[in-house]
Amino acid sequence: MLVLLPPSEGKATRRRGAPVDLASLSFPELTAARTRVLEALTETSRRPDALAVLDVGASLAAEVEANTRLRRAPTLPAQDLYDGVLYDALDLASLPPGAKRRAGTRVLVASALWGVLRPGDRVPPYRLSMGVDLPGAGPLAAFWRSHLPAVLDEAAAGHLVVDCRSATYAASWRPAGGAVAVRVLRDQDGRRSVVSHMAKHTRGLVTRHLLQRPGRDPRTPAQLAAAVGEAFEVELDGDTLDVVVRG
Repeated sequence: MLVLLPPSEGKATRRRGAPVDLASLSFPELTAARTRVLEALTETSRRPDALAVLDVGASLAAEVEANTRLRRAPTLPAQDLYDGVLYDALDLASLPPGAKRRAGTRVLVASALWGVLRPGDRVPPYRLSMGVDLPGAGPLAAFWRSHLPAVLDEAAAGHLVVDCRSATYAASWRPAGGAVAVRVLRDQDGRRSVVSHMAKHTRGLVTRHLLQRPGRDPRTPAQLAAAVGEAFEVELDGDTLDVVVRG
């Protein structure tokens, strides 16, 4: 089983720490592609129109300016870097030791800057979204779509892929063997709707459950539905697993 997660917009920071070592990151075959995006982001962030190009508001100017120092900025593990709603619910730090080890091999985090990361990979905080058309690299979803399959299709071979990414990040790599997308629906008096904030939180809880439940990893969509159904109300619709939240 591989669980694909989106990054979070919010990121933790540290004042001290070693700078990023691209060769030490998981999937070192992506080093050249990562270098290209890193250099393009650094140069773009120096431009007077950087906020507009990166599609962020003035309140994030300091984060964009920090992009210009990514090569020497202190790093922290991806599992500590991302601190949004999904990662708060997942709470990797509080998992039992065995579940933490499983997270290290089963969880992949999509990234507009790094392509994909494992939880233990050390990188600096950055400001970049997969929806950006980055000068020097182009539309990032298309850029990574031309680099990730050669690496990740092999990593995913023989595994059930559980896709918790948003649509923007899912566009960067679609597993050759397919994936089961996790969708979260709110059911209120028989009327169902998708709620973004609740979806992130619930996907974090689903991932946590899959990492710490006893027994073998699910290998088929039906087994995944049964595994998630141990803790949630679920409905399997082809390659989509709906997690239903009442109220």
